[in-house]
Amino acid sequence: MSERRSSSPSVPAAASSSGGGCLSGFLLPPLAVVGMGAILMFFVLGTVNPASSTEISAQTGEAHTRNPLLPVSPIFTPEVQYWSARIQVWAAAAGLDPNLVATVMQIESCGDPSAQSRAGAMGLFQVMPYHFAAGEDPYEPETNALRGLDYLRRSLEAANGDPRLALAGYNGGIGMIGQSESRWSAETQRYAARGSGIYQDAASEKTESPYLQEWLTASGVYLCRQAHERLGISP
Repeated sequence: MSERRSSSPSVPAAASSSGGGCLSGFLLPPLAVVGMGAILMFFVLGTVNPASSTEISAQTGEAHTRNPLLPVSPIFTPEVQYWSARIQVWAAAAGLDPNLVATVMQIESCGDPSAQSRAGAMGLFQVMPYHFAAGEDPYEPETNALRGLDYLRRSLEAANGDPRLALAGYNGGIGMIGQSESRWSAETQRYAARGSGIYQDAASEKTESPYLQEWLTASGVYLCRQAHERLGISP
């Protein structure tokens, strides 16, 4: 990476007979109380938006998902599969396809939360230091995902939804998305080609990916070996 979360209203269980509410001067029969409660609950539940799949807590940054989460493709290596449940939640919170998120994690760190590049990028999504707020731990998975996936989301928006261009922007900087590809570095060209290939294989529900195998053969096997050991995954 070059540059780079409310609660539903509650309904009182019962009104106090001696309180100061607008009904405090009346004594309602039990059946009427039940009926009014049912009507009130109907209107309260009707205000909940069922289309909202994810709520985000501003205090904790944690995503609370209502609808079923989208699955992560089985093509990814065991080290990335280790994070599949979290990838689903992170992707839902960021409004991203979990397979695109998994693709970035695969290429950037192969699931190693302690990964660091020679350029100074850190963690699961290889986020550069200047994207973190003061006091944040760049290697803490939730924090790293929050910052990295925010950049990926913005890159995808700048690319008008084109995953290949978004991956190029994640690697080389969002500003380069509008530039001629001839001006991309060789690294960014490889990143976009392999990354978009892996993502398309995952999105197409394939069981294996030639693009992923190519990445592993070129350099990924060493990255994944390190991640495998650090995560303590059994052989």
